[in-house]
Amino acid sequence: MRIGRRKKFEAEVFSASMNDIMFFLMLFFLIISTLANPNVIKVLLPSAENVQTTYNKQEVSLTITADKQYFVNDQPVIFEMLETTLVNATATETDKLVLLRADATLTIQDLVDVLEIGAKNDLHMVMNTSKGGK
Repeated sequence: MRIGRRKKFEAEVFSASMNDIMFFLMLFFLIISTLANPNVIKVLLPSAENVQTTYNKQEVSLTITADKQYFVNDQPVIFEMLETTLVNATATETDKLVLLRADATLTIQDLVDVLEIGAKNDLHMVMNTSKGGK
């Protein structure tokens, strides 16, 4: 008499909970991606009533903090090297657009110094402001 199993065991993977796991992962990454901010340097921008939006993907970002630290595309730069860095960053671009993010507490002379660099090198500087009036 032969005693044995009639059916052999087959390996099974239960994937019923995979849908829940994938849903929670997708939800987590969607929430995190909306919180991500490309401009990590915190600057108090001046406010303006009429705000226009630029949609240029090739713009160079120049950020000036309240303590006069300069950042070109989130890379710190000293003021003496700012002109060469801006010229090198816009060398391959046809529009040569520089998005200027200056702190609202800076003096006008600080802005004029940066704008002179842009005018001397034929750079189009656009000042970034926050929406809101006086």
